[in-house]
Amino acid sequence: MKRSLEQRLGTTIQQADDRAVYDALLAYTKERLEKVPAIKGEKKVYYISAEFLIGKLLSNNLINLGIRNEAAGLLKQNGKNLEEIEEYEPEPSLGNGGLGRLAACFLDSIATLGLPGDGIGLNYHMGLFRQVFENRRQKETPNPWLEENSWLTDTGIRFQVQFKNFSLTSKLYDIDIAGYDSGKNKLHLFDVEGLDEGIISEGISFDKKDIEKNLTLFLYPDDSDREGHLLRIYQQYFMVSSGAQLILKELEEQGRDLRKMYDYAVIQINDTHPSMIIPELIRLLTQRGIAFDEAAEIVSRTCAYTNHTILAEALEKWPVSYLEEAVPYLMPIIRRLDEKIKELYSDEQTAIIDKENRVHMANMDIHYGFSVNGVAALHTEILKSSELKQFYAVYPEKFNNKTNGITFRRWLMHCNSRLSAYITELIGEGWKKDASKLERLMKYTEDIQVLEKLHQIKAENKRNLKRYLKETQGLEVCEKSIFDIQVKRLHEYKRQQMNALYAIYKYLEIKGGKKPKRPITMIFGAKAAPAYTIAKDIIHLILCLQELIQRDSEVNPYLNVIMAENYNVTLAEYLIPACDISEQISLASKEASGTGNMKFMLNGAVTLGTEDGANVEIHELVGDENIYVFGKSSKEVIDLYESGGYRAVDYYICDEQIRTLINFIISPQMLKIGDTYQLLRLHAELIQKDWFMTLLDLKEYIAVKNHAYEEYEDEKAWSRKMLVNIAKAGYFSSDRTIAEYNKDIWRL
Repeated sequence: MKRSLEQRLGTTIQQADDRAVYDALLAYTKERLEKVPAIKGEKKVYYISAEFLIGKLLSNNLINLGIRNEAAGLLKQNGKNLEEIEEYEPEPSLGNGGLGRLAACFLDSIATLGLPGDGIGLNYHMGLFRQVFENRRQKETPNPWLEENSWLTDTGIRFQVQFKNFSLTSKLYDIDIAGYDSGKNKLHLFDVEGLDEGIISEGISFDKKDIEKNLTLFLYPDDSDREGHLLRIYQQYFMVSSGAQLILKELEEQGRDLRKMYDYAVIQINDTHPSMIIPELIRLLTQRGIAFDEAAEIVSRTCAYTNHTILAEALEKWPVSYLEEAVPYLMPIIRRLDEKIKELYSDEQTAIIDKENRVHMANMDIHYGFSVNGVAALHTEILKSSELKQFYAVYPEKFNNKTNGITFRRWLMHCNSRLSAYITELIGEGWKKDASKLERLMKYTEDIQVLEKLHQIKAENKRNLKRYLKETQGLEVCEKSIFDIQVKRLHEYKRQQMNALYAIYKYLEIKGGKKPKRPITMIFGAKAAPAYTIAKDIIHLILCLQELIQRDSEVNPYLNVIMAENYNVTLAEYLIPACDISEQISLASKEASGTGNMKFMLNGAVTLGTEDGANVEIHELVGDENIYVFGKSSKEVIDLYESGGYRAVDYYICDEQIRTLINFIISPQMLKIGDTYQLLRLHAELIQKDWFMTLLDLKEYIAVKNHAYEEYEDEKAWSRKMLVNIAKAGYFSSDRTIAEYNKDIWRL
């Protein structure tokens, strides 16, 4: 390695600057990746997704190639620090939240298990956006990541994608995905040949109608208007048409009989964004001389659908007129698919095209796919008994659960190397390939030395986070405080607003003379969709509280509220190992799974959460004494929605404490700092609407969180909770999830 790096540098490692060392290490690692054998097989999965939040790749590739320790040691001998070198890598802007991070973990596990499987997505140049805070508000700016020296390889493969009035040339770039101690697969990313980054004007504004220049600029362009909706349809079709052409190209080059495509390929549709691959494949097969009904049957036996949400707005429904304008060649096919379903089933809820002339993408996926899976036990049960009940009645054999997982290589070995090394010292290397072996840690639950060491590692990780936040964002945190962290996409159902109300409660308590035993640091990190007004108001509230508390010398020794800017994978890799209390407080029945809850658990944080998503399975695994659970059950919440039995205003009127906390949002001290209109709007929203029932669980949340803070003071007992969480996290390995996908769905 030393000789290879110094040949590239043209000097010694010691004399080269850090940027040059990064470039040399990247090139060396790419060369090593090229020598890793591709995983082959009779049948291959194509995992198609609008997002792949892959994070920085240098560290992950060094780990999976088995050379990270060698690289770190070599650099250290020459006065360099690998972690500092890794900072030069820009984070790929290819995803937003859990959906995209899950897809990235899955690709890692597919390769690690030696399964043939490639990802298919788009090569966004600016990603979602880079979040900056100005005047205590979120501002969206471009987030460019593409550099001349990157992991992308131009394959030279090109496809034509035909829209109504024009066609675009699709360019295929590949990223090698190496498994841990295994072979490699590919992430296929399609880009448009005529893209023009110069059309971006103020912030992330651009001409949404100029499709030929803007198509792969941004992930999830603002869809608050018709042009935004149309652009999403153009993006989605560009992805699926390119992907379908690639799949058929590969099958034909292998001499496969397309009439038996399902014997050689399985296409996993990750949420509804790639749904148009179903009619597109049918279109391409009929072009090759296969009759429509047979083509539909072939595709139905090839495609499988993962549902990631219970939220109605996330199950895409596109007006027929939009599809006619953007992708008219698909509409005759979609109409025929709809007619076939309406001949079989009279229930309007199962129609692909509804009475309002909207195409329901999820409905098409369920009818014309062979598998439908939820992503946590509770989520799948809700789909079967409530949200997709009518489909479950027709296709019970299609429904199955695949509880999400995370790759322990990134979320422990890389981001928490101290803990990873200590676990290996205690139980050996086996857990890296078989995460269930973490269970062996349970024999140390009463070992004082082990518990003290876990506490020391957490303290070191807190110091690490303190340094990183100070250097990158100018934020000050006290490493001796409790780190209470909520990081995830900003959405009302995730209830960051409830956590903010707790911050107000604690602020007022301290002002009233009741000081906590230990300082508390409440950390938020989240991006709000550009057009999501209330989500932006919640960010504004948190930033106002941050400033209010920082200014108040009576309160700030005991309480610190911070909103970390531009939450992404890199920031998560510092936050998660340092966390004491993991906030997983979504309204029960609304979070499909969550994967942040798993990453925190794996790193020794204790969950404070509702019985929602995978929290249910975490609770079952760790037991009552190693998790803090509060809130109404999913059944109670669903019943309240059905009966209309929840009225926020009743809680506001009848409960003095709740009224005090809500009214503080528009108190003189807050209005002095914040925007009056935004704070008034959020205040009114919480009283008049509160669709995700913040006030329903607020008082129990306060009580349980206070109890968790009190129990934190027993260092030995808390370290035992940490140990149990780590030991029981093995179930949530994405290797386990992918093994289940393969056994039950893909059968590679």
